[in-house]
Amino acid sequence: MPAIDPPAMNTPPSLAASHRPSWRLLAVTLGGLVLIGVFLALGIWQVQRLAWKQALIARIEASQAGEPQALPAMQHWPQLRRDTHEYQRLRLQGRFDHGRETLVQASTVLGAGWWVMTPLQTAEGPWVLVNRGFVDAVHRDPSTRAAPTGETTLQGLLRITEPEGRLWQRNDAGAGRWYSRDVTAIAAAHQLGGAVAPFFVDASEGRDGQWPRAGLTVLSFSNNHLMYALTWFALAAMVCGALVFVWRFERRRVPGAAAGEPDA
Repeated sequence: MPAIDPPAMNTPPSLAASHRPSWRLLAVTLGGLVLIGVFLALGIWQVQRLAWKQALIARIEASQAGEPQALPAMQHWPQLRRDTHEYQRLRLQGRFDHGRETLVQASTVLGAGWWVMTPLQTAEGPWVLVNRGFVDAVHRDPSTRAAPTGETTLQGLLRITEPEGRLWQRNDAGAGRWYSRDVTAIAAAHQLGGAVAPFFVDASEGRDGQWPRAGLTVLSFSNNHLMYALTWFALAAMVCGALVFVWRFERRRVPGAAAGEPDA
């Protein structure tokens, strides 16, 4: 009796090929996964920014509620950091050297103009650059504004140096063009001898109606990072949902993809 071959159990080539995802579907999936990764990374970054902004606001509020602190001693200068010390209220005393002031371009609520950066030598000897306040074009000339002489006591906010300049505008000491409050560069340009504090101080008070106008430091910061984080996470969820829809649609479109072929 001749042998009878068993029925072929292999999936027909046409059906097997139809079960494989097309290269277009794979490309869409890969692109979607990349977008999900990017959106999640941006969302996590905004969460980190939220924590940083909340800490900054809390630190500024605590500093403004407390008494002004003495100028940090020289041995503590290397430990000063932007995220832990900036905007601390300080009290300092010394003598201004108005002959070596520097004008740094500024944009404030009073309009465009300059910050008046004046070196102050403390009784202990070190120099501290003090941002005495804002002047407009009318009061750019030192003869048009007040210049305290002798021993001076003032209060202000500790600010971290701003090296090099702006993104598209670099400081040019030779030409006298300053776009940022770079303590090291300003001190070198005016040949301040001895120790120079690696920070500057924004004067927080001045006489009413006198120039320079002090107390213009921005201490109110917007905090929209939670909204931004939720937006990025929502976009990641939308892309994920779109990928699930595409794959389900593809399985329904291909015959036999969702379930095996029925037996004959």
